[in-house]
Amino acid sequence: MTEDGVGNLYIAFEQLKEKLQNEGLFDSKHKQPIPRFPRRIGVLTSPTGAAVRDIIHIVNRRYPLAEIIVYPTLVQWEYAKDSIVQQVQKANQDGLVDVIILGRGGGSIEDLWPFNEEIVAYAIFASKIPVISSVGHETDFTISDFVADLRAPTPSGAAEVAVPDKIELLGQLQNLRERLRSSLNIMLKQHKERYNRVFSSYVFGDPQRILENGIRKLDLLDEKLKLLSPKKRIQQLQKDVLDWDRR
Repeated sequence: MTEDGVGNLYIAFEQLKEKLQNEGLFDSKHKQPIPRFPRRIGVLTSPTGAAVRDIIHIVNRRYPLAEIIVYPTLVQWEYAKDSIVQQVQKANQDGLVDVIILGRGGGSIEDLWPFNEEIVAYAIFASKIPVISSVGHETDFTISDFVADLRAPTPSGAAEVAVPDKIELLGQLQNLRERLRSSLNIMLKQHKERYNRVFSSYVFGDPQRILENGIRKLDLLDEKLKLLSPKKRIQQLQKDVLDWDRR
């Protein structure tokens, strides 16, 4: 006996979730960090859906420096799982993007089922590029959400966590500018006080005193040299010889 309606899908979902969890695909140690300032963002979703338009709009509004590369992907029906796997692998082979947003808008559990497929989970886990999973609405959870490096409640939410907000960045830059200006003013004040102390010292107030002290020292050394002069010593010895000769 099996449950009627979506019962079979729910059972398959729980069984695959338990299997992959036991294999370690959900472990946090495997999660890759999302780059703070991505240069290019890969968007894997339907090229005609509302999700891709929302992502492009939010990224351009929050962080227009980032480029967006759309990888057209089937997100529903039988062949969607193969399309998702192929595009995840293609994005990794191209090596053009810094982060991948994978997802689609809301729908029934049948509509979202490609994101519960085992091959999709392994493809996300094998990706060398960080993956943000954003499937359905906030209350929807899929296997790709657990395997991905980050889960966003909606495609719009994925766009918001994928890029920084330029308004916040400008505010941070302004704060850093003010801190830098304050630090420079403090340094300038300290150097000015040091300059004033040096300039007000007697060296600059009466430099003649330094010169006189030097001259005085030279005179003393000159007297010492005269007393210790070999010529003076010879004269004294000659005088002694004459005295002895007279005697």
